[in-house]
Amino acid sequence: MRCLTNPLLKRLLGLSPQCMPGGLSQSKGPILSPKWSPLRQICSARPGLMTATDMVSYWQKVFETNGIPEAQESSEYIVSFVLGAKTFQSLSSKSLCTPLTAAQQEQIQQLSNKRLERMPVQYVLGEWDFQDLTLKMKPPVFIPRPETEDLVSLVVEEESQKCEKNSGLCFPVPVPHPVILEMGCGCGAIALSLLYQLPQSRVIAVDKEEAAVDLTRENAHSTHVPFFPKLLPALGLQRRAISVSGCTELHLFTFCHPVPALRLQLHERIHVLHHDVSYSSAKQLLLWGPVDFIVSNPPYVFHEDMASLDAEILRYEDLNALDGGDDGMGVIRTILTLAPSLLKDSGSVFLEVDPRHPNMVENWLQAHPNLLLVLHAVHKDFCGKPRFLHIQKRSR
Repeated sequence: MRCLTNPLLKRLLGLSPQCMPGGLSQSKGPILSPKWSPLRQICSARPGLMTATDMVSYWQKVFETNGIPEAQESSEYIVSFVLGAKTFQSLSSKSLCTPLTAAQQEQIQQLSNKRLERMPVQYVLGEWDFQDLTLKMKPPVFIPRPETEDLVSLVVEEESQKCEKNSGLCFPVPVPHPVILEMGCGCGAIALSLLYQLPQSRVIAVDKEEAAVDLTRENAHSTHVPFFPKLLPALGLQRRAISVSGCTELHLFTFCHPVPALRLQLHERIHVLHHDVSYSSAKQLLLWGPVDFIVSNPPYVFHEDMASLDAEILRYEDLNALDGGDDGMGVIRTILTLAPSLLKDSGSVFLEVDPRHPNMVENWLQAHPNLLLVLHAVHKDFCGKPRFLHIQKRSR
């Protein structure tokens, strides 16, 4: 999987100022510096002499000349993608030294030109990894941020704890398969990750943007995962170990029957709705009855902060997926108002929010005791900022 340090990935995305201040300059157009033109000429005239390392070096310098953030990483991702690898570091020595074909160089140039226009790397490549899943990415659908992986983990942990408590009872009771509602599904990253990590779960994913709904559906049908040993039984593989030099085990995998593509069939457990959630949306969202969890990464950027977002965001992403109104709580209030009529007793709401929101949400809930919702916990992101809220429905 593609793996970056979180701050680095945030720079590539051009993220909100709470964790990584913006302020990147907006170039009026790409500049191909004259001093790099010899490389360009070699690339065109003698394609057989250019290697992956040469191309990374060349495009890194072009990106730096044009003020593109994370120039080296951008060029490495583009070159490795064309060569069929997740990261530049995962390429073999042979791949790094083998001359690129003219077609490969042309593809690298086309993708790099998009990056020169400040298109996020995720859109340039058309895919990105979120937790264990590889998802398709298309503008203007919101790109999932790295901290949102922690939101998924919190929901999985809560469900696991519920199951453990039940199994510890003297007379365990049958536990219904969890039903999860995601409001504002975007590309489907949260919903599909929850389906993957909670194999018995079902998800209703809602978004008001048709492009987001279409992409979530597409990802639900096509999402795949890298090869992991835990997938062996599902793939019809058997493992057998042999001794090497009397001390080392070498694991061999034998196909029991033809192996299908690593598709997860997640579309069988998700219902995707094209719907603009409002205060009167409860009936449309109760497809499978009350839900166990409501999860959302809603628009939460304060409107006054929108203008300071980076060029990658302002040019390419759906700004409605970011703008939370004057206090960033426009959609949050709608979700919390609907929650009591959607949740089972003791059900939970998990939200990603601005670091200024926890106190604001707590005060708002205290001012609306009829909702029977209580702020159960606040969790920090990898920047140490209060980012995630766990809100629970009280029993009457």
